[in-house]
Amino acid sequence: MGALHNGHLQLVATAAQKSDSVIVSIFVNPAQFAPHEDLDKYPRTLEKDIEKLERIQIASSSQSAIPIAVFAPSVAEMYPRGISTHRGQQKGTFVEVLGLSEMLEGGTRPHFFRGVATVVSKLFHIVMPDYAVFGQKDIQQCCVLRAMVQDLHFSLELVIAPTERDRDGLALSSRNVYLTQEQRNQAPAFYRGMCRARDLYQSGTTDREELLAVVRDEAKKGALDIEYISLSSPDTLEEVDKVSSESGAILSGAWRMGSTRLIDNMLLGFAF
Repeated sequence: MGALHNGHLQLVATAAQKSDSVIVSIFVNPAQFAPHEDLDKYPRTLEKDIEKLERIQIASSSQSAIPIAVFAPSVAEMYPRGISTHRGQQKGTFVEVLGLSEMLEGGTRPHFFRGVATVVSKLFHIVMPDYAVFGQKDIQQCCVLRAMVQDLHFSLELVIAPTERDRDGLALSSRNVYLTQEQRNQAPAFYRGMCRARDLYQSGTTDREELLAVVRDEAKKGALDIEYISLSSPDTLEEVDKVSSESGAILSGAWRMGSTRLIDNMLLGFAF
């Protein structure tokens, strides 16, 4: 949705490794917002985003420049029947992945993944890509889109790129700029907790409570206001009692630093 940071730019670099040309879509999607969420205040930085993408092309010119096109459609183009943030007032065609959209993040934002699935399906139809690259940081989005691609028989390969992090492990996010210095120093505690859980898992521990306990411990040390910590199935996003030896599990969570809400995750025993 724009406001590109290095995590987004790494997705572009991943796409460039898969193809000889890249299309970057930039669109602030109204269908992902609820009426109480301020759509009008969402940052729109298209000119700066294009400048960052141009620098990627310059940086790669020492080898062979990868053509990068920016697709930045208008709301009217993407929603020809109009679009309201009030679901009951919406008209037209929408895509919803039932069974996954309601889990985890969907509990507090039930509209969100319906908006994601709808706009991404439109983009897939318009662009017709061979590959579509998304970041693991938004793990539920990855699971929802993987199911959508399978269910609607999109002829493309979904590529999930690893989460880009700062040196201290905090996942790159456009929301990080809202953190005070103290909050920024505390925020990586969740990642440290996940690393401890990963180490436990790699040493043979699969029990849910043992894995979540070390995440809670690090979160407490960092004074994080935890919203939830989850150990869920990669297939259903339902909570699990242990990491499956066959399908693995997703360790994830959300927490608040003042008014800023952050999310992160780690994959245990599987990869996309």
